[in-house]
Amino acid sequence: MKRQAKKKVLDHSGSSFDSFLEEEGMREEVEAVAIKRVLAWQLQQEMQQQNKTKQAMARELHTSRSQLDRLLDPLNLSVSLETMARAAKVLGKSLVISIRDR
Repeated sequence: MKRQAKKKVLDHSGSSFDSFLEEEGMREEVEAVAIKRVLAWQLQQEMQQQNKTKQAMARELHTSRSQLDRLLDPLNLSVSLETMARAAKVLGKSLVISIRDR
């Protein structure tokens, strides 16, 4: 008879969500997605407030509408900080990034 390997059961009771993500090896990815979602949302909100269409925004960024869609896609993490900063500048804003203690 074959012996089945026991699954390792982790007890996360009493731990924080951050420590859970850390233990699962997912913290950096989850944080990156969260940051991109917030930035994309802020850009979209500002575009809406200024009544700026995607077509107009893409034109001012000297890029295509499909590139702008990737910039505004909250799950697309491949957008550079330079591109995010350029988009903010087109909207009369600046991109501010900081590093702080956890």
